[in-house]
Amino acid sequence: MKNILEYAKAVYALKTFEIKSIPGHEGGRNQVYICSENNENKYVLRISALGDKKEDYLAETEFVHYLAQNGASVADVFPSINDKYVEKYEENGIEVYLSLFAYAKGMLISDNGYRYRDGAPLTEYFYNTGKTLGKIHQLSKTYTANNTRADYFDIYNEDYINKLIPDIYEDLKCAIYNRLQQFRKFSKQKNNYGLVHFDYSDGNYHIDMNTGELTVFDFDNCVNCWYMFDLANLWTHGFGWCQFESDPQKRFDFMKMYFETILTGYRSETDIGEGDLLELPLFIDMVLIENIVDEFECCAREGEELDYEDIEDAAECLIRNIPYAGIMENEFFED
Repeated sequence: MKNILEYAKAVYALKTFEIKSIPGHEGGRNQVYICSENNENKYVLRISALGDKKEDYLAETEFVHYLAQNGASVADVFPSINDKYVEKYEENGIEVYLSLFAYAKGMLISDNGYRYRDGAPLTEYFYNTGKTLGKIHQLSKTYTANNTRADYFDIYNEDYINKLIPDIYEDLKCAIYNRLQQFRKFSKQKNNYGLVHFDYSDGNYHIDMNTGELTVFDFDNCVNCWYMFDLANLWTHGFGWCQFESDPQKRFDFMKMYFETILTGYRSETDIGEGDLLELPLFIDMVLIENIVDEFECCAREGEELDYEDIEDAAECLIRNIPYAGIMENEFFED
């Protein structure tokens, strides 16, 4: 690793910078380092060695730079001294790809004990979450790629699911196959399908606790998918704010307020079709499938057996057709 870091310092002109590793999180795909100079200039160095194609990294970084240059609040990517957003380093036959990003202003809300900024209501946070995502999606609708990322069904398809998930989980596999058939019926139009973050959650943006502004990072899962996926992902993460409320109706009322506030922020930047919104329960299932696939992939990379408890809630919702995380099908958009 020392040789790689020395190469990174040279190719990104970081000779005077201190480079510290960020502890990896479960399921993390990359090695990440904070590069700082006199505790002022800060960057994030990402080193990827998973065997993904260089074109995938090029497609990601080109999209991030396009977003940043056109007003989206994302952590921009910086070119090397060779004017490249992605640098390749090879040692002992192993190829590693490097990229350098801005350090996002602010902090993770989890690092603040899930407390939002003093004196501001949570609704401001929910609104800004939707608004920031809406700007990203609006720009995605006009984006023309030089290098392309995968489409949803390139990754999530019956053949891959069959190879990835052991036959002992046959009920789960059948439930996923059923959802995939339903997803294939969704239309793919420029206004509802394009390059999305695919992991838009509070672990992948910082909040400026003075202004409430969000800065988004970690686009390495970005994929061409329905814009509703990112919104459905926000729904599933929003449930944490009311999960300890014992009254089901109060939980549902909170989730309705939460998502409507997100949509108000989102619609201040771009539109989302009512027909797509009515499919929210299925898009939530799409999120559950992504989470389940990710767990199986992590276990496969680490050579470990899956602990079913890690996916049990999501799996049982798919198998038993149980609405997930507070949603009441056909009731959410009724007034």
